[in-house]
Formats: sequence, C-alpha cells, structure tokens
Amino acid sequence: MALKTRINAEDGKQDLVITREFDLPLALLFRAYTEPDIVAQWMGTNVLKLDSIQHGSYQFETTDAQGNVVFRANGVIHEFVPEQKITRTFEMENTSFPVQLEFLEFESLSDDTSKLTMHIVYKSVEHRDQVLKLPFAQGLNMAYNRLQDVVSQLN
Repeated sequence: MALKTRINAEDGKQDLVITREFDLPLALLFRAYTEPDIVAQWMGTNVLKLDSIQHGSYQFETTDAQGNVVFRANGVIHEFVPEQKITRTFEMENTSFPVQLEFLEFESLSDDTSKLTMHIVYKSVEHRDQVLKLPFAQGLNMAYNRLQDVVSQLN
C-alpha cells in the first residue's frame, strides 16, 4: 500500500520536504497542530506545554505503562501565522540528534481539503540520513492517518 505522506530527500542535502493532503478543511488541519488536546490524541503523547504563539514553546512527553519517560521533545515557535505557517525548532531530548528547524506551511485546496508542507533542515546531511534510517516514513504516515481520523470527528 502506498503511503499518503510523501517525503522528498535529495541526495547530499541536509533537509527534506514532507507533503500530505488531508480530507479536512484548513482550519481543522491547523487546529491539529495548535490545540493541546488534539495534538495529544493524534500524536499519542502527553502535551506538557503548547504555546501556539510567536515566541511560544512546546514540550511533549511519552511514557510507558510503568510511567517511565520513553520520549521527550521540545522546541520554540519562531513564527506563527494562523492557518498559514508555523516555524519552529524541534529537539528530541536524550538522543544524539541535534535540534532541527521546521517550516510548516498550511494550504487550503478546497472547502473540505487542505495540504501540509513541512520543510525540515538538519544540522548536517549525516544527521538527516540517520533520521531516514529509522522507520521515519511509516511512523509519520501512521501519525498523519491518526490526525485525519481524530480531526475529521471534530468536523
């Protein structure tokens, strides 16, 4: 089965571009990235902090059944234009991966469909390639499928 999420990673470059079209109006897709309760549902993580404003910040944390932290990520929101774009940093704590820069652009395709384009810049080509060796594409596609399912119920 083909993945609905497309990842363009050009050889020798330290960035990648992710695109995904959703059967969601633009306003709902944007809410999926800016409202803590919705983010927690589709990402399957605890949203400890999410200040969806320019110069805001966020922190996500996932725990196992025993309450041990297995994943923690945080970042700063540098640019925030409602229903258009979010520019932010993303850092996974307790890993060897350095902070990355993410440019998220939200686009209305019709009254009922929208598109997300995420341009991610890594510190180096090597760091980007390390991420791509993980089950990155499958995990992202699954997360975006959950986003579609969760958010479509809000409509």
